[in-house]
Amino acid sequence: MSLAPDLTETLARARADLRMGVPVVLRDGARAALVLAAETLDAQRLADLRALGQTPVLAISARRAETLKARAYDGDLARVIVPPDATLSWVLGVADPADDLRTPMKGPLMTERGGSADPHRLALALVKSARLLPAALLLELSDPESFAAAHRLTQVAGPEATALMSESSPLHPVVSARLPLEVSEAGRLHIFRPEDGGEEHYAIEIGQPSRDAPVLSRLHSACFTGDLLGSLKCDCGPQLRGALAQMGEAGAGVLLYLNQEGRGIGLANKMRAYSLQDQGFDTVEANHRLGFEDDERDFRIGAEILKRMGFSSVRLLTNNPGKIAMMEECGITVTERVPLKVGENVHNRAYLATKAAKSGHLL
Repeated sequence: MSLAPDLTETLARARADLRMGVPVVLRDGARAALVLAAETLDAQRLADLRALGQTPVLAISARRAETLKARAYDGDLARVIVPPDATLSWVLGVADPADDLRTPMKGPLMTERGGSADPHRLALALVKSARLLPAALLLELSDPESFAAAHRLTQVAGPEATALMSESSPLHPVVSARLPLEVSEAGRLHIFRPEDGGEEHYAIEIGQPSRDAPVLSRLHSACFTGDLLGSLKCDCGPQLRGALAQMGEAGAGVLLYLNQEGRGIGLANKMRAYSLQDQGFDTVEANHRLGFEDDERDFRIGAEILKRMGFSSVRLLTNNPGKIAMMEECGITVTERVPLKVGENVHNRAYLATKAAKSGHLL
């Protein structure tokens, strides 16, 4: 018997540590590295890192490296060598594009080539999954076991963690209850919880849809600003209410409300993207400058919830062909795409045009 955390639980602990600014240790056989998230780094921990006597490396995504004109020898990331005189402001300036236009010259940045970048790749995946900026400081350790024990740091087995993080975390139903809604008094809310300690996801069931026929369905990613505050910068709120209204009129449907704010980058990073948009960048360009891809969401979550609820085919309310492809790949048959063109206004017209031109949305 053991009460020690398994790998999934250890990864959840590592995410929490990084969000708090606490280092973690990544191990890959005989090699190991100390990892800190750039966003939560403070001056004292940077000084402590330097006191260890080796040269730290700042791992950034290839998207961020492209903005900074840094060579990404590893393809999907760049390992930037931190100069001996680099300050906390320098690290944050490389990680965060907020001041790129005011101070565009960050370099020249020297990057490593050769050797394995697997620990750096895992470090970036961890900070991204913690909803932090995709930038992490790494320092090689010669005696990771003793170092981790002395500083009471979480240790993560690299290869196993990388394999696990590439998978979608299994979901489990927690509870469901009747929930009368404006669009239909026959509403029911289902709560699903992932095993990896991440945010819960929801399914709003309207009426009693047959499990033997395609159900009118929508994959809706959480949008605090649009769904709750009525933001005019996007069309999310009108899409949410429009989808529920159609389900109410039809008498049956399932809306999957997935907690993947800002196309999967989290609310804080979404606000960073909004700030960059105010500087003149479109939504895709802003994501890239932050170091993210166009879309970081995992729609496998929606497919698993549908299967858990007994559905195998849908009439999908969407303008995004990518959602259709992902549903099909995950074993959910999409018998029809039901357009959902609502919510255009003077504030989001350029945003919708970018979605059509760069993300393939059918608008």
